[in-house]
Amino acid sequence: MHAERKNTIIRMFNVSKRYGKMEALSNLSLEVRKNEFIFVTGPSGAGKSTMIKLLYKGESASSGAILVDGMNLARISRKQIPMLRRQFGVIFQDFKLIPTKTVFQNVALVLAVAGLKPKEIYPRVMDVLERVGIDDRAEEFPPVLSGGEKQRVAVARAMVGGPKIVLADEPTGSLDPDSAAHIFQLLRAVHEAGATVIVATHDQQMINNHDGRVVRLEKGRMAREN
Repeated sequence: MHAERKNTIIRMFNVSKRYGKMEALSNLSLEVRKNEFIFVTGPSGAGKSTMIKLLYKGESASSGAILVDGMNLARISRKQIPMLRRQFGVIFQDFKLIPTKTVFQNVALVLAVAGLKPKEIYPRVMDVLERVGIDDRAEEFPPVLSGGEKQRVAVARAMVGGPKIVLADEPTGSLDPDSAAHIFQLLRAVHEAGATVIVATHDQQMINNHDGRVVRLEKGRMAREN
């Protein structure tokens, strides 16, 4: 039992999230092991995005407990939130790139906020841009990129800090099949490099074509796990 706990990086105990009278999550309990790859699926409104937000403290749970690598999210101070978020790389469906900053600057910002010097930042950013196949667009601005290119930048931004956990919220939802397949292969590479990966998706074809534990949510509750 002790060895299993030591190998667990995320624990959610009876977690609920309410917005007024609406309950987005209800008594959700889940354990995620280090270097595990998990799909969180379910219909729109099932609570997938809410669960992702709670993990990186984008939202706070209404009740229950969430532990991330031993940190109790209900007990950390506002000053500790940046330290928590450095453990995560987060990929959003709508990319959330800064349109007035170049591809390079969007990715470099993660390292700059962490306190790295420019001479340390440049090689790390260019290396990760090359790995996702977007290094030739480093000086371009997001508005001129395709959806697939923007999502590659978002993956690079999530990878560059060497996070323990990568959260991807519908990362292929707005992409064509070829771009979606490429993004998923990048996520597999992140996993193979040692990160824990949690992908919230309704893309059943992606789930069927790849290994990984599947957690299904319905109306904010755990419906099935396999």
